[in-house]
Amino acid sequence: MARGTLRMYLGAAPGVGKTYAMLSEAHRRMERGTDVVVAFVEHHDRARTEVMLHGLEAVRRKEIEYRDTVFTEMDVDAVLARRPEVALVDEMAHTNIPGSRNEKRWQDIEELLQAGINVISTVNIQHLESLGDVVESITGVRQRETVPDEVVRRADQIELVDMSPQALRRRMAHGNIYASDKVDAALSNYFRPGNLTALRELALLWVADRADEYLRQYRTDHRISATWQARERIVVGLTGGPEGRTLIRRAARMAAKGAGGEILAVHIARSDGLTAGSPKELAVQRTLVEDLGGSFHHVVGDDVPGALLDFARGVNATQVVLGTSRRPAWQYVFGPGVGATVARESGPDLDVHIVTHEHAAKGRGLPVARGAQLGRSRVIAGWLTGVLGPALLCLVLTQLHPALGIATDMLLFMTLTVAAALVGGLYPALVSAVGGSLMLNYFFAPPLHTFTIAQPENLIAIVIFVVVGVAVASVVDLAARRTHQAARLQSEAEILSYLAGSVLRGEHSLDALLERVRETFAMEAVSLLERAGEHDAWTCAAGVGSRQCLRPEDADVEVPVSDNLSLALVGRVLPASDRRVLSAFAAQAAGVLDRQRLEDEAARAHKLAEGNRIRTALLAAVSHDLRTPLAAIKAAVSSLRSDDVAWSEEDEAELLEGIEEGADRLDNLVGNLLDMSRLQTGTVTPLIREVDLDEVVPKALRGVPDGSVALDVPETLPMVSVDPGLLERSVANIVENAVKYSPAGTQVLVAASALGGHVDLRVVDRGPGVPDAAKERIFEPFQRYGDAPRGNGVGLGLAVARGFADAMGATLQPEDTPGGGLTMVLTLPAAPGSVPAAPDLPAEATT
Repeated sequence: MARGTLRMYLGAAPGVGKTYAMLSEAHRRMERGTDVVVAFVEHHDRARTEVMLHGLEAVRRKEIEYRDTVFTEMDVDAVLARRPEVALVDEMAHTNIPGSRNEKRWQDIEELLQAGINVISTVNIQHLESLGDVVESITGVRQRETVPDEVVRRADQIELVDMSPQALRRRMAHGNIYASDKVDAALSNYFRPGNLTALRELALLWVADRADEYLRQYRTDHRISATWQARERIVVGLTGGPEGRTLIRRAARMAAKGAGGEILAVHIARSDGLTAGSPKELAVQRTLVEDLGGSFHHVVGDDVPGALLDFARGVNATQVVLGTSRRPAWQYVFGPGVGATVARESGPDLDVHIVTHEHAAKGRGLPVARGAQLGRSRVIAGWLTGVLGPALLCLVLTQLHPALGIATDMLLFMTLTVAAALVGGLYPALVSAVGGSLMLNYFFAPPLHTFTIAQPENLIAIVIFVVVGVAVASVVDLAARRTHQAARLQSEAEILSYLAGSVLRGEHSLDALLERVRETFAMEAVSLLERAGEHDAWTCAAGVGSRQCLRPEDADVEVPVSDNLSLALVGRVLPASDRRVLSAFAAQAAGVLDRQRLEDEAARAHKLAEGNRIRTALLAAVSHDLRTPLAAIKAAVSSLRSDDVAWSEEDEAELLEGIEEGADRLDNLVGNLLDMSRLQTGTVTPLIREVDLDEVVPKALRGVPDGSVALDVPETLPMVSVDPGLLERSVANIVENAVKYSPAGTQVLVAASALGGHVDLRVVDRGPGVPDAAKERIFEPFQRYGDAPRGNGVGLGLAVARGFADAMGATLQPEDTPGGGLTMVLTLPAAPGSVPAAPDLPAEATT
């Protein structure tokens, strides 16, 4: 019997419409004459989903009694007996009631598939077993019901059901998903915009990975080798050298620039095993690749460029990352190298990146003296060529004499002299030329075995040989020196260009500049030292490295910038030729230091200017906003003291009430002014302690009219680490602002909930709301949104609330209220060791 097919509707979040999509597909198939039955579908009292069940045959559910309660589950035996072409089974991750045929519903589905019944099912991305920890870290909710990823991966078709976070929250606010009494809790906890966005990204990436498996299988089945750039897949070529770590990290940064990028590191080893990389280094690089989310591959191939390209095309790669060759320049005469060959043969569908890989421990270094540039081994080889070479050549030629003429002997000695110049420089070539001329005279110019030359033409030939040998050696050495000078000047130009560019870009990281000095000159430490005067002690303004010095005289290299500023380097003594570039670095470091201090001065000046602005505004507030309640109080008192009018008890009570209201307004205004002054002067010192939120919030609501606020602060919330006085003042200002802008007859909701390691206090109003562009401006001092004349105050309430929140380590952010209005979210840190209570979420969100 053929196995049935499985079609999955994968939801990015609860409520996106996966069950509705499944039922729509069922109606389409039924209209085409397919035998479709509803094995188990839960509509969750959603009217539109329930309507879609009309007209579909439903298999009777099985009733199971558990703990004195009757539950209904899918009757697998009834569905098998009915044997439809297609069975609809909702919520694959569901755990069956004890006593059911199987523990999990996905196991029930497996039985139906084994019986040849096609199944259409649904599951949310948060129920996949491999994503459990990720979802919990995002939402703070541990999914109790999961399904193995492999079960969903084996589906013949997977369709993503998606919806933007804003649209899903609107659906919820309109009551299309959960009952009205669950909406606020859901919106405040699981269904935050950030949570929904993260779940959406998880779903898209998971489905993209599954689509990639389909694509890989299709390409294999149809033998397609050309690259299809449907997804960024980066292949990193590793040689086993230390540069591999740099290449891997560079590829990881490239992959991170695009969602879904993948890294595949590959090491090509020759079949003879003679050029294999370091096993230890390859093991380290394998670990690094896997830590960055990539995979490591080992391929055997004698043609390294060909094997690398075959691998890249086989995995449908879009980019190849290689390191610059470590071969000496002279070895390029034997071939262009792997990097150049791969770049030439990659074709238009595969990008090749050649990455430099100088290491900070060694430094990039400027080109140094000629002898040091050649290296000790090369200098030794040059002297061996210049000294022993002529002797060995003479020994060989004496065995062939007189088969070769003296002209041929001279050409061979000349060749040896040129080789000595190429390998060891000028002096080994001069020794070779002189030694060769003496040997030509003694062994090959008649009379033999004497330094006498009988024939004048031989004397002329030997003299010409010496002159030409010295000339050739000089030219070769001069070319090498000019090449070295050009390389050095190029390096200096690059460094000076970097310094000039950093000035134009406005870079002001002194540590980064000093680190560049340390890497460039391969030093252990670099410090910028300064002193106040000639007789004052030196201090370190900035420094990098492990062994910084505190005095210029303790440094291996010192570059004075001024009498009181010096750049000190520790590690090795540098040649005088490096001083020019070092001086440029030192001048740039001094400029960066001055710029940093000027910026600090500008910041302090800006703070003083802001303080002056606040003080000016305070004076304006005192002269205007405080005058109104004072005038009302004075008028009421004068009226009560007047002897010309006989006030009734009602009139006296009204005047006294006006005096009390005016005094309250004055108290509130003065309190906010004093609080703002404390914040501006930095004298707010919070006394953090652990408190219960339900002890503080009710006190903050004493100043609002009765019935204007609905309070929902569960007693099960964890304690918070705050300053109770600052928190009370912040909440009072937020609530008073919300009440002020709420329409008449509506209540402001003050609700609290725990999520992860913090507690959120949400103040929800149904007022006009605030546009996104103005959400941050409402926290500025003396701001009243839209300059609305309603209410009283100087526009300091929200500024004080946010200032106190920041002082306590909390945050205050505005959000749009679904359906209209503004929600202020005060996020408070939960007390250490306090276990957050599980959010009261609807069943579908937590199962």
